Amino acid sequence: MKNKKNTFVDVSIVIPVYKCNECLIQLCSGISFELEKISLKYEIILVDDCSPDDSWNTIEGIAKEGKSIYGIRLSRNFGQHIAIVAGLERSIGNRVVVMDCDLQDDPREIKNLYVKAKEGFHIVYAQRVNRRDPMFKVIMSKVFYKILGYLTDTRLDASVSNFGIYHRKVIDAVLSMKEGHKIFSIMVRWVGFSSSSIHVLHASRKYGKSSYSFRNLIKMSIGIVTSFSDKPLRLMIKIGFMVAFISGVYALFLIYNGVINQVDVYGWSSVMVSMWFIGGVLMSIIGVVGLYVGKTFDEVKSRPVFILDKNTEKF
Repeated sequence: MKNKKNTFVDVSIVIPVYKCNECLIQLCSGISFELEKISLKYEIILVDDCSPDDSWNTIEGIAKEGKSIYGIRLSRNFGQHIAIVAGLERSIGNRVVVMDCDLQDDPREIKNLYVKAKEGFHIVYAQRVNRRDPMFKVIMSKVFYKILGYLTDTRLDASVSNFGIYHRKVIDAVLSMKEGHKIFSIMVRWVGFSSSSIHVLHASRKYGKSSYSFRNLIKMSIGIVTSFSDKPLRLMIKIGFMVAFISGVYALFLIYNGVINQVDVYGWSSVMVSMWFIGGVLMSIIGVVGLYVGKTFDEVKSRPVFILDKNTEKF
């Protein structure tokens, strides 16, 4: 296995790969063309997240032909963000570009990101002004990021994804975070450093379809919230106080009606509704606490974040 650590690299390109076999050759040739135009020393790291198509064979073929292209394959599908982290751990560039493999992130924008970063910014986000995605996906993404931003107390922009350029300081800070549940975009915002953004072209998807279904987004959002924020627990406390306050006010109202107005209190309906309501609130609170306990249980096990299956001979 060749040691890359003695080689200086201006920019590392980290690309998680899943069901994008048709795009890989065009993607790598486009990146190489753009970076060679501005005379940058670079490496392209393709991380196969155990894609079910023929992506790994394609990666091996590209790596044999390209001197600065490397590939690694994970032992199973760990998810996009874990695949990104696997690539980051093997990158050596002074700056790192993270981008998707489906050609919606245009390789021509890497130059613009690099030029902006040279102005002194540690992070430069690629802001997709005109997203070329189905309208339903765009709306769902905006709603998703609004709710997620509220629950994590983080300013999130639906037009900004993982695509961007990051200084080595930022990457090292992200890699120093040892929790098992990793979401690259949230971790980058947490570590801080100076940041900016530029408007970039966003191409329509030519091959395949997104693996992020509505169900996957919900599952990912629950994982993000329980890993990066305790706000749901604080909301549960507020709800508990609100229920107690409303119950107290209603109890005073019943006492007033019974003692002052001599109104008979039948009570069956109100008692049953109150029981079901309070029972539902308690079950919700227990469920939220259970999610955090489960997340703690996962972290305590300290399993490796990913497991490497194969790599190209240059790695």
